[in-house]
Amino acid sequence: MPCRTSSQDQPIGPVSGAGERAGAETRLRRDRPTRLSYGALGAYAFWLYAFGPAVALLRADLHFSYTLVGVYSALWAAGAAAVGASFAVVSRWLGRRLLLWGSAAGVAGGAALFALSGRVSLTLLGAVIMGFAGTMVQNVTQSVLSDHHGPLRAQALVESNIGAGACAVLAPLALGGLARTPAGWRSAMALPVGALLALYLAYRREGLAVAVVGPQDARRPRLPLAVWLLAGLVAVGIAVEFCVIYFGAELLSVDGLSTHNAATAMSGFYAGILAGRLAGGRLLRRPERTTGLLWASLAITATGFGLFWLVASPTPALAGLIIAGIGVANLFPLSLALTLDVVPGHTDAANGATQLLGGLIVIAAPLALGALADLVGLRLAFGTEFVLIGFSAALLFLGRRRTS
Repeated sequence: MPCRTSSQDQPIGPVSGAGERAGAETRLRRDRPTRLSYGALGAYAFWLYAFGPAVALLRADLHFSYTLVGVYSALWAAGAAAVGASFAVVSRWLGRRLLLWGSAAGVAGGAALFALSGRVSLTLLGAVIMGFAGTMVQNVTQSVLSDHHGPLRAQALVESNIGAGACAVLAPLALGGLARTPAGWRSAMALPVGALLALYLAYRREGLAVAVVGPQDARRPRLPLAVWLLAGLVAVGIAVEFCVIYFGAELLSVDGLSTHNAATAMSGFYAGILAGRLAGGRLLRRPERTTGLLWASLAITATGFGLFWLVASPTPALAGLIIAGIGVANLFPLSLALTLDVVPGHTDAANGATQLLGGLIVIAAPLALGALADLVGLRLAFGTEFVLIGFSAALLFLGRRRTS
């Protein structure tokens, strides 16, 4: 299929997959495309982490069932999976700049439909649009950072997710705070719109990097096994995080905290994620550290979850939750960096593979954990997190072996 190259995007020349082979410390350039990518990803992350609490607030207003709460999350994840199946083709035909701003407008429209509509059917449609358009924004920014920074993609991706970690802490606070004012919780959903408008005014003419490695870029690539193994690692890491997001407060309630205090205590998990990403951004000034730091992240995650899961007392459980957040923090950006490093000229296709698998597993894993909890109890069911962590370790080992 012939490739339609948009004049909006800037080819950056031949790229080698040297993400972990560059031994010298190199300074990351936080230039205009980088700042634009960081800002757009942060705006999307606010909606992502506000979505769960917003569904709970919406349920209080519209009085729908708990089953329907799960449908909202499943529809968001289905939108993300659809992006995985279509991203490479859409990006190739529209170009990254048009796709970025079009998707930003789309997710803003979906958020408005979700927050302002008084009909359940329209709010469900808003959830699908937010999942699809928001994930498009995420994928464009990740592809730009990967192609633009090459061997330093891991540091750039971790840094971009620092803003996402900050939004994980701030979004629920903004929703809860505004819910107590005349403006209401719905006004919080408009906050990222202002940020995106400011970015558009400042960067609307900015071209976005596209790696060029040769004529094979004009064809839809057949991704090697290593990409699918590492994309699976990305997806399982997402599942580890979202199982905690959906069920962490419930387990803290089992440990003796009130429902309100358990929900508030989940901020410790998000704070751990933010702290882990801040530390990761400093440690990754040498790109060859990526794999080692990912192994360390898995070990820290397992340690934190062990404390959180096995010790049925609130104080150590909270400590374990924070430690788990520190470990989880860099699973996504580091595994994504390794995935994109395998095929540096086909970033969009590899990025799409991670979102396809990630969307599917975010639909399946929390539903499976919940179903198992109904059968054997939540504490025993939460042991599936260790199965996921072990599976992550196996995928990392096999994926790196295929690329060594």
